[in-house]
This record gives sequence, C-alpha cells and structure tokens, in this order.
Amino acid sequence: MSAVWRASRAAVRRRRLQTSVIGVVVLVSSMALVVALGLLDVASGPFDRLFGQAHGAHVVATFDATKVSGAELARTAHRPGVRASAGPFPEAVVDLPQNAASEMPGMGPGPLTVVGRANPGGPVDRLDLFAGHWATGRDQIVLALPDAPGMGKGPHSPIGKRIQLPGLAPMTVVGLASGVSGTAQAWVAPQQIAALHPTTYQMLYRFDQAATARQITADTAAVTAGLPSGSLVAHQSYLTLKAQVAAAPDAFVPFLMAFGILGLLVAVLIVGNVVSGAVVSGFRHIGVLKSLGFTPNQVVAVYLVMVCVPATAGALVGTALGSVVARPLLHQVFQGADLATVNVTPTIGSWVYATTALGMPAVVLLAALIPALRAHRLSAARAISAGSAPSGGRGLVVQRWLSGVRLPRPVSLGLGLPFARPGRALLTVSAVLLGVATVTFATGLSATMVSYGNAVEGAGRAQVIVGRGETRFGQTAPRHGDAATQALLRELPHAADVSAVGYADVRPLGQSQDVAIEGDRGGRSALQDDLARGRWMRGPGEAVVSGRFLSKYGLRLGDSFVLGAAGARQERVTLVGEVMSGPADWMRADWATVTALAPGAQADQYWVRLTPGADVSAYTKAVRAADPGLYPDEKTSVNAGAVTVISSASVLTLMLSLVAAMGVFNTVMLSARERRRDLGMLKSIGMTPRQVTVMMVVSMAGLGLIGGILGLPLGVAAYHVVVRVTERSAHLTFPARMLDVWHPGSMALLAMAGVAIAALGAVIPARAAARQTIARVLHTE
Repeated sequence: MSAVWRASRAAVRRRRLQTSVIGVVVLVSSMALVVALGLLDVASGPFDRLFGQAHGAHVVATFDATKVSGAELARTAHRPGVRASAGPFPEAVVDLPQNAASEMPGMGPGPLTVVGRANPGGPVDRLDLFAGHWATGRDQIVLALPDAPGMGKGPHSPIGKRIQLPGLAPMTVVGLASGVSGTAQAWVAPQQIAALHPTTYQMLYRFDQAATARQITADTAAVTAGLPSGSLVAHQSYLTLKAQVAAAPDAFVPFLMAFGILGLLVAVLIVGNVVSGAVVSGFRHIGVLKSLGFTPNQVVAVYLVMVCVPATAGALVGTALGSVVARPLLHQVFQGADLATVNVTPTIGSWVYATTALGMPAVVLLAALIPALRAHRLSAARAISAGSAPSGGRGLVVQRWLSGVRLPRPVSLGLGLPFARPGRALLTVSAVLLGVATVTFATGLSATMVSYGNAVEGAGRAQVIVGRGETRFGQTAPRHGDAATQALLRELPHAADVSAVGYADVRPLGQSQDVAIEGDRGGRSALQDDLARGRWMRGPGEAVVSGRFLSKYGLRLGDSFVLGAAGARQERVTLVGEVMSGPADWMRADWATVTALAPGAQADQYWVRLTPGADVSAYTKAVRAADPGLYPDEKTSVNAGAVTVISSASVLTLMLSLVAAMGVFNTVMLSARERRRDLGMLKSIGMTPRQVTVMMVVSMAGLGLIGGILGLPLGVAAYHVVVRVTERSAHLTFPARMLDVWHPGSMALLAMAGVAIAALGAVIPARAAARQTIARVLHTE
C-alpha cells in the first residue's frame, strides 16, 4: 500500500489542474446537495418539525381561577400520560385601543390576551425571543409578533414604545417574541400580572399519545378528571392550529421538493461525469504503472485514492459552506410562508450533513471504479493506446459529413468533436438538460407567484385604511356618520376610490359554526383582483368564497344555501365566484346582503385607493384634519410570497447552473488535454487561437442546444405538476391567466439557456487550450 500511496500522491501533485477541478466540482456539488437535501428534509412536515423544535403544547387549557387553584392545576402535571407541562400561568384579557394598536405593527385593536410568565423557556412552548429582553420589571411587556424584517429594530420597531391600557399605567414594550402554540398575545412578569386582574389560569400540556383528535380528547379528559365542575373554560388542540397554519408552508413544499430533487440529480450526475472522465483520460498513466510492475488491483487502487483525496476535501468544505448557504435560505422560505407567530427556522437534520460528507466521496469512488475496472484487465500496451486521443471511428464519420456542410471550418470541426466520446457527451447533455429544466421551472414559477402576489396582496399599490374612533378605547368619536364618512374620504384630494368594508357573524343553516361575512359598499375593493373563478358579486344574494370554504362545506360555484343571523333573520345566497385564497370561515358578499342579515351593520373600515403618485402622508393628514375621529393607517403591501419564491429560486437556479457549467468546464478541459496533439497540428497548418477557441466552444454549444431543447419540456412539465400539487395541498386556486407564462419568445430564450450554460463552462478552458504554443504541444512528437 505504500507504493500505491506514493503513486497516488505523485499523481495528485502532477495533475494539479485535474485535481483542482475534481475538488471544486465536488465542493460546489456538495453545497448544492446540502441545500437540496435540506429542502427535502424540512419540506416534509414543516409544522410538525417547527412544533417539535419549540416543544409546542398539544393542548392549551384555560381554567376559571375562581373555581380551581394554581396548586390543584400544578398537580395535574403528574397525571398518567402527561409527558411535560408548563404553568399554571395567570391570564388576563384587556382591551387594546385603536391608538395603541396603530403604534404596534401587526396588532389590531380589541381583546388582548396577556399571560404572566417568568421566562420564555421551559419544558413546553419555548418562545423565540427575537428582539429585546424578557419582561422582568414593573410596567414592562413583551408582545407576540412575527419575526419580520425591521420588526426588532429600526424606526418602526415597537421596542421602547409605551402602551396605554385602560385603567393601567403606561407599559413599555421591552421585547418581541413568537411562539408555535399561539398561547398569548403578550406576556408580563408574574408579579405584574396581578395589576391586570387575571381571571383565568393557563396550563400547557404535552402528552405521550397525541397523534389524533380522539387521543387529544382522552388526554384532556384524563388530565382534568377530579377538578371542580366547570373549571375548564376552554382548551385548544394543536391539531386545530396545525390545520390553520400548515396550509401556508404547504404552498412552498412542492417547489422546494422539486428543487431538491433537481439539485440531487445534477450534483450526482456532474460528479460522475467529472470523475469518470478523469480516470478515462488517465488510461495512459495506467499503462505506464502496469509496465512498471503494478498489479491490476494496485493500479485501480492508485486511481481510487487519487480521485478520493480531492473529493473528500471538496465534500467536507462544500458541506460546511452548504450549511452556511442553506440556513438563511430556509429562514427566508419559512418566513415568507407567513406562519403567523411560528417563526422558528427549521433545523436541517444531521443526517443531511453526514450523507453529503460521506456520500459525495462514495459517489466519486463509484464513478471512478467503473471506468477504472475497464482498464483492470487491459495490457500495458492497450492501456497506453487507449489513453491517447480517440481514434475517431465514429467521430471521423460525422466530421466527414460536416465537412460538406457550408459552415466555417472551426464550427464544423467543433460540432463533430463530441461524437468521439459519445458517453461523455451524453453525460454533458444530461447535465445541461437538468440545468435548463431548472431555469425553465424557476422562471415559470416566479412569473406565477409574482402575478399571484400582486393580485392577493396588491403589491406595489399604496393604500390607506381608515378606522372609526371608539370612545371605549379612549378615542375621539367621528363627527360624520357611516355613509357621510365614505363620501368625505372620496372627496379628499388624490382619492381614486373608497370602499366601505363591514363584517357580520352568520351561520349556514344546518351548521354548528359561525362564518364571517364581509360586505363591500361602493367603489372597487382594493382586493378584488384575487378572483380565480366565476365572477364578482353584481347584486344582493350573491357571494364569493375561498376554495377552503367550498371544500369544508362540500359546495360548488352556482350552489345556493341559507345564512342565518341573530334575530332569526335568514337570507339565501348563491356562490358566484371563488377567490384564490382565504380562510374556510369567511365569505364576501354585497352590502345589501350584509344589512339584510344585520340591519344595523356599519362599515368598520374604509379602504382608500389613491391616484398614481399621490402622497400617502398628505392624504392621511387631510383625513385627520377633516375629522379627528377618523384614524387613517398607511398600508404598503409587500409581495412576501413572490419575494420568497423568486429569491430562493434564484439562489437554487444559480447554484445548479454553476454545477452544470462546471461539468462542461471539465468536459472541455479533458477534450483539450486528450487532443493536444490534434490542436497542435491544426495550429501548425494555420488555425488561429481564436479559431481554436471557437471550435472548442462550439463543440459544447451544440451539446448545450440539444440539452436546452430537451430540458425545456421537462421544465414546463415540472412546473405544471408542481402548480397543481400546490393548489391541492395549500387549497389555492390559480386562474388561467396566471398559468399562461410560456410564450414563443421566452421559450426560445429558455432553450438558448443551454447554450449559455455550455458556453460559460467552455470558454475558459477553450481559451487556455488556444494559448498553448505549437512547440510546447508537439515537443514529444
């Protein structure tokens, strides 16, 4: 083995360029593989993964403090089946006024659940304190807000601001936290909660068996057995939260899975191409070793060690760099998935790093073993002969045919080069094919998500939402009535459209749960662009709903049903349209339908759409001046979903394209190395360095064009499969206009992406080959 090691080490030092190429290709491929496997890992059950990392509560139970004591609740932690518990935490519900809510991004006026808790950790529901510190002193409060950009610091951060709650001293916001279980909207120190007059206790439980609703029900009954009757006020199962939350990341799972699979295929394919080419190009060296007395097994061992040294180094460095790249990418993806207060970035499993660090050298070993075994039984003379440039049989026939085509000689020679090594050419085409498929898939997906985000979120349109002041929150009552307020807002300068929006709670006849019905009055709603199927309401008795609503109640467009409201009022509505997304307990109807069910209903908000170029701040000041009882709030929609898809798709596409280009780089380098003698002869009869470069680049551009043409339909097919899976898994509906992303011009450009990838990988080694002097190339002849 000492001889094998010395020969391998000498080969590594002598073939520095080839060794470097193997190391770099394995490094880049390992980075792509970590990202790909990481995406596949975290995309499988994202909510379960986040829930487990945060030790979320299987059941959040609320108890009446007048009927049960904290000591009695603490003893329930030792009931059979309870794996872990936290609490009891005193809980109070206070009203957050409009003026305080307007100072806190992401919070609205109304009831605010506040819990007294000593720290954010614990055995159950570990909170992510992403900004500030925990509330420990008097008049300090921590808010439950999503970890959005700029939320923890900057001019718009709530940190340091003071909240005036009714009947209490002003409280300072000292921290921002998020929790997977949604147990509270704010937290204070245990000694501070008494000032808020808590009326309930909160207990958090994790159970040994909690996979189904039946098990959750049995666990809850067991843990509350023996407590005073009526002490359990309410309880929330994590399965309910999962159903509400999981639909958001489910929209991202299909495209993450697609990128992961593509990345896995490209990485393995390119590594196999590079390493097998390196061994084939070393057949001459194999013959020399055999002539020196190395046995066939020793020769194979020399080459396996020679390629495994740079491969192992590249895999280790690539795995480390891949973890650095993957973490912010996954954070961006799951932040853009809008998981409410679930902001714990999923951790990539250790098996991903182990698989990459050990699997990539194993792939290199396998890729090197197959061609090395071909030379195992070759005699020294045949091995040396096989290591020279290809004799040309198949390539020569093609070259003769191309010589009759009216093309410049460098172009015809370049187009014929790949046929001398058809196996290597096939691997190169396959790599470019997957690269083009990735670019095509990412382009279509990004176009659809941009269109979807613009429609649902109104991206790029500045809007103003105006609320009416309420005296119970210490606000000024508006001087104008409901209809007069809408007219006033419409008459102010730069107002293009004003929609009054009001809500009422109704219940479909025969159902046990209420749904919220939103009524739009006048103007054109700022959210009317999200219609997926059917049409918008044209009069009373018509409504639009989401796909989740249709699925929950088993309805279709055109169906009619009766809605009931307080006072035994009933109204029949017909479903005329479906919006792209929305909750299952929400519907939108004409204003007359809302007032028929709730005659006293008034608008809660006014959506104002301004003229292009209007000054939003000036309009909000004009509203306040016209009526101090109106509270305008500037809203600038951000297409978070589109930003997430485009950013993650761009990073992954760039990585996979770079890996594919590295495969082309290796192919050209090996071809130039094998054909040094031929290139020297061509230059000796008058071929210029520029013509040599053109010939080598064209040889790969032709393969790139083939890969582009074949990869285009593969990318389109992957796009359609992923979009349909996304619609089913996330209960979304994309209208036909958003799926019409392919046009002749764009298709032609995407097909040429294969040429671009091939040319990018070929130009550097081609220019290096062209710079070789004739004397240096032919000095051994």
